[in-house]
Amino acid sequence: MKTWLLASVATLALGLASAATAQQQQLGDNMEKLQAFQATGTSMDFRTIEQTGDYADQLRKNLQSIELPDGFKIDLYAVVPDARHIAVGPQGVATFVGTRKQNVWVVTDRDKNRVADEVKEFAPSIEFAIPNGVCFSKDGFLYIAEQNRVLVMPAAEFFYESPDVAVGVVVPKGELVPASEESFNHTARVCRIGPDDKLYIALGQPFNVPPQEKMDLYNQEGIGGIVRMNRDGTGREVFARGIRNSVGMQFNPANGDLWFTDNQVDGMGDDIPPGELNRATGSGQNFGFPWYGGGSVRTAEYKDEEPAADAVMPQVEFTAHAADLGMDFYSGTSFPQKYRGGIFSAQHGSWNRTEPVGARVMFTPVNEDGTAGEAEVFASGWLTESGEYIGRPVDVEVMKDGSLLVSDDLAGAVYRISYEK
Repeated sequence: MKTWLLASVATLALGLASAATAQQQQLGDNMEKLQAFQATGTSMDFRTIEQTGDYADQLRKNLQSIELPDGFKIDLYAVVPDARHIAVGPQGVATFVGTRKQNVWVVTDRDKNRVADEVKEFAPSIEFAIPNGVCFSKDGFLYIAEQNRVLVMPAAEFFYESPDVAVGVVVPKGELVPASEESFNHTARVCRIGPDDKLYIALGQPFNVPPQEKMDLYNQEGIGGIVRMNRDGTGREVFARGIRNSVGMQFNPANGDLWFTDNQVDGMGDDIPPGELNRATGSGQNFGFPWYGGGSVRTAEYKDEEPAADAVMPQVEFTAHAADLGMDFYSGTSFPQKYRGGIFSAQHGSWNRTEPVGARVMFTPVNEDGTAGEAEVFASGWLTESGEYIGRPVDVEVMKDGSLLVSDDLAGAVYRISYEK
């Protein structure tokens, strides 16, 4: 009996493995077909997410706890599982939401009542791996920065109604970072198209503090930094170094400077080192990591090493371990004047602090000379007085009507903050 059972289990395992291999082969074939503008035969029966019912009602109830400045209100825009970084389509047709899992979601508000009517899986004929980073070019090309690949979808706002999409490979799988450095840690990429029409991607390094023997490789590849390349993947270069793990960046539309958040070193105590909001005024700058763990706080691992003489200190130091992630410049006109041209940024919330902090949206004004003003809390309440998270903001993105979207990967939602005069 035991021998028969073991044989049956082995046969089942072999069958499952064979099925998985066949599925992987099919997905690989799909990429080749899509690049040749051929149909893959993927079912039109999309996976969709229910937008009504008890779950959506409870999320709306939770939002009653969120505190905002006078005149602002927050509403549930969409139920989006594992919602991370947001890319609002330049045509205003749809919004795309990345995840740290295997899905990209496409959100559509068909009747334009500022609440999503439909949330469905985007491009189900493609297998994604941590497609966290989604960003649009002005001419409607959607870029998806995965753990170790970069894809581009021309006319994504047009093709999203089909399981098959026009797709191009910008960086082949396994070439965004060397295979030896492909990690489960700090691999949620973010991307932006710069004013130079180049593609910028932040590459978090996988360690809390990297060992010295890794530094030459990381500096060469741009790991622990930001790389840029032409939109077809050619001409790759390292734009910035000395960055631990940036999961949010955006260009200042006023002068083209690249601003980005950075997550500080863990294990140094509750109150140090601070989180960072940085400003890159040109290519080749070094932002101090790993000599500095955040702000001017030195790391124990590199305390005897001479820091880079030209290390750039952050424009803003945030509360330690609040986990500063996505950010966007406010380019709309529906918010009061004080917010125009400033920076909204999301704090995901601490994971290892004795007393939790974060889980809020911050606002940082930008001065006429391009430097940062004093940051302030804009939206809070996802962290209760008892220390319980009812949500964890990840990203913010300005919509065409001037409202602000906020993603939440704990609740699996995207919220909309608007202003009523």
